[in-house]
Amino acid sequence: MPLNLPIILTWVRIVMIPLVVGLYYVPESVLGLHLRDILATAIFVFAALTDWLDGWLARLWNQTSSFGAFLDPVADKLMVSAALLVLLNLGRVDAMIALVIIGREITISALREWMAQIGARASVAVHRLGKFKTIAQMVAIPCLLYDRRLFGVIDTHWWGSRLIEVAAVLTVWSMMYYLRRAWPIIKKSA
Repeated sequence: MPLNLPIILTWVRIVMIPLVVGLYYVPESVLGLHLRDILATAIFVFAALTDWLDGWLARLWNQTSSFGAFLDPVADKLMVSAALLVLLNLGRVDAMIALVIIGREITISALREWMAQIGARASVAVHRLGKFKTIAQMVAIPCLLYDRRLFGVIDTHWWGSRLIEVAAVLTVWSMMYYLRRAWPIIKKSA
């Protein structure tokens, strides 16, 4: 396993997942709801920024590796799934939306793994639809974790709810795109 700053940042992101989840197990009397939500939001935003930073640094410093290419999307999927489960438990996201997003991540991960095994991974390479979906998720989730008015004006719950709905639509759309790209190969293999 190569060890460089981009991979360390990915590991930091993975370590932050239980921190976000763990905050919601701290008794309310210790932190209070407002501080808990602020800390969870800050940790999630920091983790999301490390997602962008590790990829940028890996390309800039030519430190890309097959291990990093494996670990980075795993960290992203774990982070988003954990946050969605927390939000579902808090009643801040609809179960169907969480199911669609998490189900798509599992489906596309399995598809990519299978396609890589048969030498056709390029058929399901990351597409801009997936990137737009990720951006919508990475903005929606902190809004929903914070779940109150920002600066007394911006209703983060409303914006987070709309953006997670957009993310769910993009999730289905991008999944259909990847499945359509893989379909000829799936048909041949069946």
